[in-house]
Amino acid sequence: MAEVSIKENVLRNSKLNEFFVEQLEDIYWAENKLIKALRKMENAATSMRLKEAFHTHREETRNHVSRLEQVFAIINEPVDSSKCPAMAGIINEANDIIDDTDEESSQRDAGLLIAAQKAEHYEIASYGSLAQLADTLGYIEAKNLLGQTLEEEKSTD
Repeated sequence: MAEVSIKENVLRNSKLNEFFVEQLEDIYWAENKLIKALRKMENAATSMRLKEAFHTHREETRNHVSRLEQVFAIINEPVDSSKCPAMAGIINEANDIIDDTDEESSQRDAGLLIAAQKAEHYEIASYGSLAQLADTLGYIEAKNLLGQTLEEEKSTD
């Protein structure tokens, strides 16, 4: 039993743990920015079904932010964020789609759907990796929360 505690202590004070926290800060920023972007995408969409999908995803994303805050608490780290260049790029692309397509067009809806899928795929990759890192570091409760979000992201995709 002492070996497990020593191993966990070493892992939790490692560069790997530092990387895990940095990645949590990255996805925390991404999720918060996505909430705002999804509102804009909902307003720009033509199809009622797509508008509803963006609305539902925005509400889910609020839950994901809350869950990330729980993960920070579990691992005894302050809630913080750092700019996520990947999500910033995806959101910029969505904004370009809105700016460069005609209102009320199927072209805009198709473009917004593609941008949303890009965001989902980024989130799926992030949460899958974070859940694995949490498991490696011995943060089982955090792994479970991150895994729950991962499954929701897959479902949304």
